[in-house]
Amino acid sequence: MTDAYTVVRLSPLRKLIAARMVEAKRTIPHFHLIAEIEMDALLKLRTEVNSDYPERRISINDCVIKACASALMMHPAVNIQFQGEEIHQYHQADISVIVAVEGGLSMPIVRAADRKSVHAIAEEVKALSKRAGAGQLKLNEILGGSFTISNLGAYAVDQFDAIINPPQCAILAVGAIKPRVAVNPDGAVCVAKLLRATLSIDHRAIDGMAGAAFLATLRQALEQPQGIFAGGPG
Repeated sequence: MTDAYTVVRLSPLRKLIAARMVEAKRTIPHFHLIAEIEMDALLKLRTEVNSDYPERRISINDCVIKACASALMMHPAVNIQFQGEEIHQYHQADISVIVAVEGGLSMPIVRAADRKSVHAIAEEVKALSKRAGAGQLKLNEILGGSFTISNLGAYAVDQFDAIINPPQCAILAVGAIKPRVAVNPDGAVCVAKLLRATLSIDHRAIDGMAGAAFLATLRQALEQPQGIFAGGPG
Protein backbone atom coordinates (compact mmCIF):
# COMPACT_ATOMS: atom_id res chain seq x y z
CA MET A 1 0.00 0.00 0.00
CA THR A 2 1.17 3.50 -0.84
CA ASP A 3 -0.26 6.89 0.03
CA ALA A 4 -1.88 7.11 -3.42
CA TYR A 5 -3.38 3.64 -3.91
CA THR A 6 -3.77 0.11 -2.60
CA VAL A 7 -2.27 -2.81 -4.52
CA VAL A 8 -4.78 -5.61 -5.09
CA ARG A 9 -3.21 -8.74 -6.52
CA LEU A 10 -5.14 -10.57 -9.20
CA SER A 11 -6.87 -13.69 -7.98
CA PRO A 12 -6.65 -16.83 -10.15
CA LEU A 13 -10.29 -16.24 -11.15
CA ARG A 14 -9.63 -12.62 -12.14
CA LYS A 15 -6.56 -13.68 -14.15
CA LEU A 16 -8.67 -16.24 -16.02
CA ILE A 17 -11.41 -13.69 -16.71
CA ALA A 18 -8.85 -11.16 -17.94
CA ALA A 19 -7.22 -13.66 -20.30
CA ARG A 20 -10.55 -14.78 -21.76
CA MET A 21 -11.80 -11.22 -22.28
CA VAL A 22 -8.57 -10.24 -24.08
CA GLU A 23 -8.86 -13.35 -26.25
CA ALA A 24 -12.49 -12.60 -27.07
CA LYS A 25 -11.95 -8.94 -28.01
CA ARG A 26 -8.77 -9.69 -29.98
CA THR A 27 -10.05 -12.65 -31.99
CA ILE A 28 -13.83 -12.17 -32.31
CA PRO A 29 -15.29 -9.51 -34.65
CA HIS A 30 -18.19 -8.34 -32.48
CA PHE A 31 -21.23 -6.53 -33.74
CA HIS A 32 -24.34 -5.57 -31.82
CA LEU A 33 -28.09 -5.56 -32.37
CA ILE A 34 -30.42 -3.75 -29.96
CA ALA A 35 -34.12 -4.38 -29.34
CA GLU A 36 -36.66 -2.65 -27.11
CA ILE A 37 -39.14 -5.15 -25.72
CA GLU A 38 -42.44 -4.27 -24.06
CA MET A 39 -42.67 -6.21 -20.80
CA ASP A 40 -46.07 -5.17 -19.40
CA ALA A 41 -47.83 -8.44 -20.30
CA LEU A 42 -45.00 -10.58 -18.93
CA LEU A 43 -44.81 -8.61 -15.68
CA LYS A 44 -48.55 -8.99 -15.17
CA LEU A 45 -48.55 -12.72 -15.91
CA ARG A 46 -45.47 -13.33 -13.78
CA THR A 47 -47.15 -11.61 -10.82
CA GLU A 48 -50.17 -13.85 -11.22
CA VAL A 49 -48.07 -17.02 -11.50
CA ASN A 50 -45.93 -16.10 -8.47
CA SER A 51 -49.11 -15.45 -6.52
CA ASP A 52 -50.41 -18.91 -7.44
CA TYR A 53 -47.09 -20.60 -6.59
CA PRO A 54 -45.42 -18.41 -3.93
CA GLU A 55 -43.07 -21.20 -2.91
CA ARG A 56 -41.67 -21.42 -6.46
CA ARG A 57 -41.20 -17.80 -7.44
CA ILE A 58 -39.63 -17.00 -10.78
CA SER A 59 -37.58 -13.97 -11.77
CA ILE A 60 -37.57 -11.91 -14.93
CA ASN A 61 -34.22 -13.47 -15.80
CA ASP A 62 -35.74 -16.96 -15.56
CA CYS A 63 -38.32 -15.84 -18.12
CA VAL A 64 -35.60 -14.43 -20.38
CA ILE A 65 -33.70 -17.73 -20.18
CA LYS A 66 -36.80 -19.69 -21.18
CA ALA A 67 -37.63 -17.28 -24.01
CA CYS A 68 -34.05 -17.40 -25.31
CA ALA A 69 -34.07 -21.20 -25.21
CA SER A 70 -37.23 -21.31 -27.33
CA ALA A 71 -35.83 -18.73 -29.77
CA LEU A 72 -32.56 -20.66 -30.12
CA MET A 73 -34.48 -23.76 -31.16
CA MET A 74 -36.17 -21.74 -33.89
CA HIS A 75 -32.87 -20.14 -34.98
CA PRO A 76 -30.18 -22.84 -34.79
CA ALA A 77 -27.72 -20.59 -36.65
CA VAL A 78 -27.34 -18.67 -33.37
CA ASN A 79 -27.11 -21.74 -31.12
CA ILE A 80 -23.51 -22.50 -32.01
CA GLN A 81 -19.84 -22.63 -31.11
CA PHE A 82 -16.98 -21.58 -33.39
CA GLN A 83 -14.34 -24.32 -33.33
CA GLY A 84 -11.36 -23.70 -35.59
CA GLU A 85 -12.55 -24.29 -39.15
CA GLU A 86 -15.91 -25.71 -38.02
CA ILE A 87 -19.17 -24.41 -36.62
CA HIS A 88 -20.79 -26.73 -34.09
CA GLN A 89 -24.56 -26.28 -34.19
CA TYR A 90 -26.18 -27.58 -31.02
CA HIS A 91 -29.45 -29.48 -30.80
CA GLN A 92 -30.42 -28.14 -27.38
CA ALA A 93 -30.16 -24.76 -25.69
CA ASP A 94 -27.31 -24.94 -23.17
CA ILE A 95 -27.44 -21.43 -21.75
CA SER A 96 -24.63 -19.95 -19.65
CA VAL A 97 -25.94 -17.53 -17.02
CA ILE A 98 -23.47 -14.97 -15.70
CA VAL A 99 -23.56 -14.62 -11.92
CA ALA A 100 -21.39 -12.47 -9.66
CA VAL A 101 -19.16 -14.28 -7.17
CA GLU A 102 -16.45 -13.03 -4.83
CA GLY A 103 -13.51 -11.87 -6.93
CA GLY A 104 -15.19 -12.12 -10.31
CA LEU A 105 -17.86 -13.90 -12.31
CA SER A 106 -19.07 -17.44 -12.83
CA MET A 107 -21.03 -18.82 -15.78
CA PRO A 108 -22.99 -21.92 -14.76
CA ILE A 109 -24.89 -23.57 -17.59
CA VAL A 110 -28.59 -24.40 -17.65
CA ARG A 111 -28.48 -27.37 -19.99
CA ALA A 112 -31.38 -28.25 -22.30
CA ALA A 113 -33.26 -25.16 -21.14
CA ASP A 114 -35.59 -25.57 -24.13
CA ARG A 115 -36.94 -28.78 -22.56
CA LYS A 116 -37.46 -27.35 -19.06
CA SER A 117 -40.33 -25.35 -17.62
CA VAL A 118 -39.62 -21.82 -16.42
CA HIS A 119 -40.16 -23.04 -12.85
CA ALA A 120 -37.58 -25.80 -13.31
CA ILE A 121 -35.16 -23.23 -14.78
CA ALA A 122 -35.74 -20.93 -11.79
CA GLU A 123 -34.93 -23.69 -9.32
CA GLU A 124 -31.84 -24.74 -11.24
CA VAL A 125 -30.51 -21.18 -11.52
CA LYS A 126 -30.94 -20.64 -7.78
CA ALA A 127 -29.10 -23.88 -6.99
CA LEU A 128 -26.29 -23.19 -9.47
CA SER A 129 -25.87 -19.60 -8.25
CA LYS A 130 -25.66 -20.72 -4.63
CA ARG A 131 -23.03 -23.33 -5.46
CA ALA A 132 -21.14 -20.86 -7.66
CA GLY A 133 -20.90 -18.46 -4.73
CA ALA A 134 -19.52 -21.26 -2.57
CA GLY A 135 -17.02 -22.34 -5.25
CA GLN A 136 -18.64 -25.76 -5.55
CA LEU A 137 -19.42 -25.96 -9.26
CA LYS A 138 -18.00 -28.85 -11.26
CA LEU A 139 -16.16 -28.30 -14.54
CA ASN A 140 -18.99 -29.80 -16.60
CA GLU A 141 -21.33 -27.20 -15.09
CA ILE A 142 -19.34 -24.23 -16.40
CA LEU A 143 -17.57 -25.48 -19.55
CA GLY A 144 -19.31 -25.44 -22.92
CA GLY A 145 -22.69 -23.89 -23.47
CA SER A 146 -24.14 -22.60 -26.72
CA PHE A 147 -25.33 -19.10 -25.67
CA THR A 148 -24.87 -16.70 -22.74
CA ILE A 149 -27.12 -14.24 -20.90
CA SER A 150 -25.77 -11.34 -18.85
CA ASN A 151 -28.41 -9.40 -16.90
CA LEU A 152 -27.58 -6.10 -15.17
CA GLY A 153 -31.18 -4.97 -14.87
CA ALA A 154 -31.09 -5.31 -11.09
CA TYR A 155 -28.34 -2.65 -11.03
CA ALA A 156 -30.48 -0.10 -12.94
CA VAL A 157 -28.28 -0.34 -16.04
CA ASP A 158 -30.32 0.74 -19.06
CA GLN A 159 -28.24 -0.90 -21.77
CA PHE A 160 -24.77 -2.38 -22.30
CA ASP A 161 -22.68 -4.41 -24.73
CA ALA A 162 -21.47 -7.76 -23.41
CA ILE A 163 -18.30 -9.53 -24.59
CA ILE A 164 -18.87 -12.90 -26.22
CA ASN A 165 -17.91 -15.98 -24.21
CA PRO A 166 -15.80 -18.09 -26.62
CA PRO A 167 -16.19 -20.56 -28.23
CA GLN A 168 -19.82 -19.45 -28.15
CA CYS A 169 -20.87 -16.96 -30.82
CA ALA A 170 -23.55 -14.83 -29.15
CA ILE A 171 -24.40 -13.24 -25.82
CA LEU A 172 -27.49 -11.31 -24.75
CA ALA A 173 -27.04 -8.27 -22.51
CA VAL A 174 -30.23 -7.48 -20.58
CA GLY A 175 -30.86 -4.04 -19.10
CA ALA A 176 -33.37 -2.70 -16.61
CA ILE A 177 -37.10 -2.59 -17.25
CA LYS A 178 -38.18 1.07 -17.15
CA PRO A 179 -41.30 3.05 -18.05
CA ARG A 180 -40.76 4.79 -21.37
CA VAL A 181 -42.92 6.54 -23.94
CA ALA A 182 -44.05 4.11 -26.64
CA VAL A 183 -46.50 3.95 -29.53
CA ASN A 184 -49.31 1.37 -29.64
CA PRO A 185 -49.98 -0.63 -32.83
CA ASP A 186 -52.92 1.72 -33.46
CA GLY A 187 -50.58 4.72 -33.32
CA ALA A 188 -51.58 6.01 -29.88
CA VAL A 189 -48.82 7.29 -27.62
CA CYS A 190 -48.60 5.54 -24.25
CA VAL A 191 -46.21 4.74 -21.42
CA ALA A 192 -44.96 1.15 -21.45
CA LYS A 193 -42.44 -0.81 -19.41
CA LEU A 194 -39.61 -1.50 -21.83
CA LEU A 195 -36.50 -3.64 -21.63
CA ARG A 196 -33.47 -2.99 -23.81
CA ALA A 197 -31.68 -6.14 -24.92
CA THR A 198 -28.39 -6.06 -26.82
CA LEU A 199 -27.28 -9.10 -28.78
CA SER A 200 -23.51 -9.32 -29.33
CA ILE A 201 -22.68 -11.57 -32.27
CA ASP A 202 -19.53 -13.17 -33.67
CA HIS A 203 -19.62 -12.00 -37.29
CA ARG A 204 -17.36 -14.86 -38.40
CA ALA A 205 -20.20 -17.28 -37.81
CA ILE A 206 -23.49 -15.36 -37.60
CA ASP A 207 -24.82 -12.82 -40.08
CA GLY A 208 -26.90 -9.79 -39.20
CA MET A 209 -30.15 -11.15 -40.59
CA ALA A 210 -29.85 -14.33 -38.52
CA GLY A 211 -29.25 -12.28 -35.39
CA ALA A 212 -32.14 -9.95 -36.20
CA ALA A 213 -34.49 -12.88 -36.77
CA PHE A 214 -33.48 -14.37 -33.41
CA LEU A 215 -34.15 -11.04 -31.66
CA ALA A 216 -37.54 -10.74 -33.34
CA THR A 217 -38.53 -14.20 -32.09
CA LEU A 218 -37.25 -13.36 -28.61
CA ARG A 219 -39.27 -10.14 -28.57
CA GLN A 220 -42.42 -11.99 -29.59
CA ALA A 221 -41.88 -14.62 -26.87
CA LEU A 222 -41.50 -11.96 -24.16
CA GLU A 223 -44.28 -9.70 -25.38
CA GLN A 224 -46.71 -12.62 -25.77
CA PRO A 225 -45.53 -14.60 -22.73
CA GLN A 226 -48.16 -17.33 -22.40
CA GLY A 227 -45.75 -19.86 -23.90
CA ILE A 228 -43.11 -19.10 -21.29
CA PHE A 229 -45.45 -20.30 -18.54
CA ALA A 230 -46.97 -23.22 -20.44
CA GLY A 231 -47.11 -26.46 -18.50
CA GLY A 232 -47.35 -24.87 -15.05
CA PRO A 233 -44.75 -25.47 -12.35
CA GLY A 234 -43.77 -28.93 -13.49
